[in-house]
Amino acid sequence: MYTAWVGRLAAFARWGASFWGERGVVLGVLLILGGCPEMGVAQTASAQAAPVPQGAAVKLVDAGFEFTEGPVWHQGALLFSDVPANTVYRRTPSGETTAFIKPSGRANGLAVDTSGHLLLAQHQGTVARWVQGTMTTLVQSYGGKRLNSPNDLVVASDGTIYFTDPPYGIDQEARELNFSGVYRLSSDGNLTLLTKALSRPNGIELAPDDSTLYVNDAERTLVWAYDITETGDIENRYRFAAPRDQGADGTTDGLEVDANGNVYTTGPGGVWVYGPNGTQRARIAVPKAPTNLAFGGEDRTTLYITARPHVYRVSVNVPGGE
Repeated sequence: MYTAWVGRLAAFARWGASFWGERGVVLGVLLILGGCPEMGVAQTASAQAAPVPQGAAVKLVDAGFEFTEGPVWHQGALLFSDVPANTVYRRTPSGETTAFIKPSGRANGLAVDTSGHLLLAQHQGTVARWVQGTMTTLVQSYGGKRLNSPNDLVVASDGTIYFTDPPYGIDQEARELNFSGVYRLSSDGNLTLLTKALSRPNGIELAPDDSTLYVNDAERTLVWAYDITETGDIENRYRFAAPRDQGADGTTDGLEVDANGNVYTTGPGGVWVYGPNGTQRARIAVPKAPTNLAFGGEDRTTLYITARPHVYRVSVNVPGGE
């Protein structure tokens, strides 16, 4: 709940500023605080521990791949995709990397469901579940038309799957949908289109309390945020962050959220970290343009970053959310 109220606070402040300058910011803050009794006791972003140690530097974990993506910590090891290689790799804490799933359906984003099973967003046009060597398709079409190329996905505490479906992995002549969607797949298999307003929706994440959905707009290098309703729909879209570094390579591709609600996004030149209110709190330089990221390790305080042919890691102060 706190994350959602902080997002609304930022949105109202921007709204007030657009009309009345600094006085409008104060008005927007007062309006939203009037409806949030918890705000007086909630911990502010500035009062939280710094999410990233000062001077934190990434270390190379692995290299020699075609285009790495979709890292996730699963059953004591790091999994990550190599989309062109049609492979999901597994890297153990001892440093051994092996092919885990091949063919992978040209998997991109990976996630773990509430039962501990691996989920895959596959460029072949499907979202699937992998259980003990068996791949099961969960969804492959909307309104009778093939999905484009599911890109990334996240799982809510009730088992609902949210995923993005841009056209990166499909030829134009093969497309059956004339839009790129953000979808909700309920635990009973019902698929709902939440929005088709973004031409290149990419990374997707949830606030720790499932109150806010974050979606990366890779075409415009923006992070959008939406309030999640009691029915699992989305409303009140607002621009959450816009990382900018002229001349640096990279865009808003992958997303992660830590246990305190800090939002980590890939962006120009590295990983950008924002507090729940949208204030930038840190930036982590990455030698190659990053594509995605995930918390891992036993205590989930290692941030793994995929970056095209490479995989990096860096230690952080706040563990990743569950």
